[in-house]
Amino acid sequence: MELNSDQFAILDTLYFVEPFDRIVEESGLPESVVKDELRTLIAQRLVQVMQFDEGSKDYVRTTMYDADNMRACHYLATKEGLLKHSGRR
Repeated sequence: MELNSDQFAILDTLYFVEPFDRIVEESGLPESVVKDELRTLIAQRLVQVMQFDEGSKDYVRTTMYDADNMRACHYLATKEGLLKHSGRR
């Protein structure tokens, strides 16, 4: 499946762990579009959901997130997402 322009713009912002608001700001897309496309990218395993772990003082991958409160987590493109974004897959 090819990326649409909105998905491409979102992946463009996710080379590093980013909060939801920064994705909206940097992509220039409406919040509702970012929410919908981010959910799709997560389902396709092109984006991983990250949460800050106090114990390790770092972001760790999580499979649990609240799809209604996307601001509660941070996001990062997966290896597959980065390859797809760069046009190699």
